[in-house]
Amino acid sequence: MIPAVMPTYGRMDVAFERGEGAYLYTADGRRYLDFGAGIAVASLGHCHPHLVAALRQQAESLWHCSNLYHIPEQQRLAQRLVNATFADSVFFCNSGAEAIECGLKMVRRYHHLAGNPERYRVITVAGAFHGRTLSTIAAGGSPKYLDGFAPVVDGFDQVPFGNLNEVRAAITPETAAILIEPIQGEGGIHPATTDFLRGLRAAADEFGLLLFLDEVQCGVGRTGRLFAHEWAEITPDIMAVAKGIGGGFPMGACLATETAAQALTAGSHGTTFGGNPLAMAVGNAVLDVVLEDGFLEQVRAIGAELHKGLDDLVARHPGVLAGVRGTGLMLGLKCVVENTALLARLFDNGMLTVPAGDNVVRLLPPLVLGDGHVREALEILDNSCAALAEKAA
Repeated sequence: MIPAVMPTYGRMDVAFERGEGAYLYTADGRRYLDFGAGIAVASLGHCHPHLVAALRQQAESLWHCSNLYHIPEQQRLAQRLVNATFADSVFFCNSGAEAIECGLKMVRRYHHLAGNPERYRVITVAGAFHGRTLSTIAAGGSPKYLDGFAPVVDGFDQVPFGNLNEVRAAITPETAAILIEPIQGEGGIHPATTDFLRGLRAAADEFGLLLFLDEVQCGVGRTGRLFAHEWAEITPDIMAVAKGIGGGFPMGACLATETAAQALTAGSHGTTFGGNPLAMAVGNAVLDVVLEDGFLEQVRAIGAELHKGLDDLVARHPGVLAGVRGTGLMLGLKCVVENTALLARLFDNGMLTVPAGDNVVRLLPPLVLGDGHVREALEILDNSCAALAEKAA
């Protein structure tokens, strides 16, 4: 008999009652160090007092009115994102997949309005993850997520990750855009090199394409910059954002230059809940913290400290760990043992992590991590790796 909640998830046998900072607590009081952060969502940890206050204040005045009317906090958040990024305009939605969908529609309509409706195809890369809708699983190209959902949505041409020659060879008169994550998350914490990202920008300019970046997981401070593409000193034409931008409240955004954004005119796209007053209050509260002087510098410093400790663990446990990947607080442990075995051992020892492709364990802790959290995490990881090494011996 099917359960009341559709069985679409392989859940761990635990339920959490409350959260505080970098910790989650079960009803019986067991504490877990959360290095998953809801898959990079709880960017400021659990129940951050500034976010709680902003949500409570907004909840007591207005929850929803729809985009038939002006929403002042939406305008304020859009302007702040425009001021802090490459973008000239922002569309608010509820999730990363919706932000990607918005960008894909923008790409097609941009070329349609330019008199080139035949340009609709998007180049993507192997190992990508862009969401769970029919078009975003087609963009990602993973057989695991495509299984059973044929026919695959047309319009995507996939090439190897990091190979600029293959990207350029895939460009045809039908190509409209290039879509890529600056750091692949689900695919196994694979950062794109600076040269690759700069090469994509140059190719897009040369062939009249739109460069579309998916920063749903790697954005909003996770790498120690506000957005990951800033490390390569390039700018996209379109960028999808979600997860950390709402700090745990469902929220997404599609940012674009004026050239790209003007393709979406009144009636060409919309959402009932996107940009609602509750989400906008929380989004502005997140930016209050992330844009504070010194905040991103602290993310970079604590990320470097964690990375160094993980490098030491790899050296001490070569039979369990093969290496460390990533930047800032978006890190991955490439495993020698099955990554699920390490996840389970960490869970038993009171630490939550996230699996990823290529046999990787993702470490995506809240950006408010402190030195004490790093020491605790490294101790749990050390003990867990030692236990797995002993078991394998």
